[in-house]
Amino acid sequence: MEKQIKIALAGNPNCGKTTLFNALTGSNQFVGNWPGVTVEKKEGKLKKHDNVVIMDLPGIYSLSPYTLEEVVARNYLVGERPDAILNIIDGTNLERNLYLTTQLTELGIPVVIAINMMDVVRKNGDQINVAELSRELGVRIIEISALKGDGVMEAAEAAVKAAEGTKTVPMHTFSGPVEHAIAHIEEAAVHNLPEEQQRWYAIKIFERDDKVLEKLSIPADVMTHIDADIQAAEKELDDDAESIITNERYVYIAELIKSCYKKHNQGQLSASDKIDRIVTNRWLGLPIFAVVMYLVYYIAMVTVGSAATDWANDGLFGDGWHLFGMGTSEYTEVADNYTAASEAISAYYELDTEADDFDPDAALADMKAVQPDSASTTIEVEDEETLAMNDMTVYYDAIPADADEETTVGMSYLDAVTYFEENGFDEPDPADYGVWVPGVPVLIGNALEAAGAADWLNGLILDGIVAGVGAVLGFVPQMLVLFLMLAFLEACGYMARIAFVLDRIFRKFGLSGKSFIPMLIGTGCGIPGIMASRTIENERDRRMTIMTTTFIPCGAKVPFIAMVAGAIFGGAAWVATSAYFVGMAAIIISGIMLKKTKMFSGDPAPFVMELPAYHWPTLGNVLRSMWERGWSFIKKAGTIILLSTIFVWFTTYFGWAEDGFRMLSEEEIDCSILAHIGSLIAWIFAPLGWGNWKAAVASITGLVAKENIVGTLGILYGGGDETVYQALGTVFTQISGYSFLVFNLLCAPCFAAIGAIKREMNNAKWTWFAIGYQCGFAYLCALMVNQFGKAFTGSLNVIGLVAAIAALAFIIYMLVRPYKEATKLSTKV
Repeated sequence: MEKQIKIALAGNPNCGKTTLFNALTGSNQFVGNWPGVTVEKKEGKLKKHDNVVIMDLPGIYSLSPYTLEEVVARNYLVGERPDAILNIIDGTNLERNLYLTTQLTELGIPVVIAINMMDVVRKNGDQINVAELSRELGVRIIEISALKGDGVMEAAEAAVKAAEGTKTVPMHTFSGPVEHAIAHIEEAAVHNLPEEQQRWYAIKIFERDDKVLEKLSIPADVMTHIDADIQAAEKELDDDAESIITNERYVYIAELIKSCYKKHNQGQLSASDKIDRIVTNRWLGLPIFAVVMYLVYYIAMVTVGSAATDWANDGLFGDGWHLFGMGTSEYTEVADNYTAASEAISAYYELDTEADDFDPDAALADMKAVQPDSASTTIEVEDEETLAMNDMTVYYDAIPADADEETTVGMSYLDAVTYFEENGFDEPDPADYGVWVPGVPVLIGNALEAAGAADWLNGLILDGIVAGVGAVLGFVPQMLVLFLMLAFLEACGYMARIAFVLDRIFRKFGLSGKSFIPMLIGTGCGIPGIMASRTIENERDRRMTIMTTTFIPCGAKVPFIAMVAGAIFGGAAWVATSAYFVGMAAIIISGIMLKKTKMFSGDPAPFVMELPAYHWPTLGNVLRSMWERGWSFIKKAGTIILLSTIFVWFTTYFGWAEDGFRMLSEEEIDCSILAHIGSLIAWIFAPLGWGNWKAAVASITGLVAKENIVGTLGILYGGGDETVYQALGTVFTQISGYSFLVFNLLCAPCFAAIGAIKREMNNAKWTWFAIGYQCGFAYLCALMVNQFGKAFTGSLNVIGLVAAIAALAFIIYMLVRPYKEATKLSTKV
């Protein structure tokens, strides 16, 4: 059996490591978690090499054990000892990337360097003397462009070949006092280790690395002897041991850069720098970010995404659709005529074609006998897109030539009578035009009818599973468009700039810019966003970030936001965009308030992040990122949401009627189990403007998964003649609807994310405090939205308004209250 070769990919964040990993492994990838921690573990088989496994290590700047990612990478390299390391270096940021390289070459593992983005280096006119750099470092170097696929397999082959050869020996040395101390440490403490590992361990002992000292358990007398050597070096070089090693590495790297790297037009700005002067500008950065995010949400929610979601909701999970649009225009014309005729008739005659005793001939005779009081009249007509009620004029005899088309029904009353006389009263069926494909509910309904399914089974499948899960899956196209655009912004390098822009703002409020990284990741899913908080060294900042990260709208909240925007606000793009900024404002306000409490007071942690050069991402990588996020959402809809919709359906359609416990009709759901449960808690939400049991229950089921809000509303409001959208448009006003949106955006996240909070907090009290704060803050914000909104529209509630004013006053007090640290500092000075 052929021996398996393990190649570790190591490099800084944003160096192109993931792009290279995807190019080398393709679909042969396995994603999981590292043992004992929740950091993502990616490995895959090298294309055309069944015996070569590529391990994609987390992006790190060094092998110092400061973050969990660095600990994971170091433990793997030192403990597992792969057969070779493929070190990816960003050619446009050579000096910073070589710092990790100097550490990797000390491990005694064969190292091959792949200098990435060489196409960008050449385009900038810069020159890297690869042969000289290779000689100086003592390793083979391959020039690659991971984005274009140039040299990637050559780099992998070089790593495979290196794995079969000798270990890499570090070529760099430190100054005399340091080398003297390291030699003593090797002789005294690590001489029993394999020769190729001795130098790395000796350097770590010199740096007083806690984890290495704990692992080696050096005898006290030996450690005393070693410590004397370290102190001697510190005294001679006038610095602490760790800083000495850091400085020594950069001195060596500076010499390398001087001999191997020539920058074209030294001092002139690159294309990325020129763009950054605009997008990271002190005054323009944030407005540009707002415009970019508005465009992203506008395209995803209103234009491309909306069209795809309309097809999914109305077609795939609705009545059906015309294949390739064949017959759509013909049906639309006929349907518009029917609608215009119905509207025109309603102005002078009450026509009810659904009545049990409806007689077409008698109705037609009555319509012809109508004697009008006026030549025209006004009716209210609902706009199909915005759901708004508009006043429209209907003319009895003929429509004047100068009539306003937008405010006039397109058919007069007499023309409408003629239309029904010629065409009958049946509404046009889209299946009669073109090629009609029935929707999922229709197909399943026909199959159940043919099988003679019982009423309860029919209700469970159609009103429960299909209505609930279908309401959620209907938003998948919209979400995929959103994920695609966010993946593009991340891959091209723009999102890293936003971290920089927001760090400057956050720092003014005593927050760390590092908190933005979890927020950014949280736009896809709150769980990895919460886990990303472990890159923050300061424990107080980390806990605060965990508590506030889920305020940002994650992918699971997108269907809910889209439903509220479409049903209550006519699909306005500003609703979705405002949801994003409400989340960010909640994070900033919470950060300021929490920082002024004893639990969270202290200086913010420092923020370090590379700004990669702007580049066009590959279509494959962007699509892969989009699909990974989308597929996790679809899987959740097929498991958690499926089970919860079954529960919601059962508790909605079963309950105690006058004749006992039984399955209820749609008119009787106020007697259901869920109605009784919802009624017990509905009063809590009454001050927020939506104290009905259906809205209250939807918010509670949102704790299982935020998409559940849509599924629950789909079941509770999906019955009868109205669609969910029409029902929500009548149940909520725009003020109470926005209050409903704000509360569910900011309250406690789904159970899976709460589980992640518990793991990261590692403390039950902190977990409950986080959940309590999130729910309390969400309640106060929704209360203010509803009460202030009602006050401005003339629907005043004195008690509610007083409570909202008190909440606002408390928040303002916490915002303007001075930092205790600042006060102490000023008294000392």
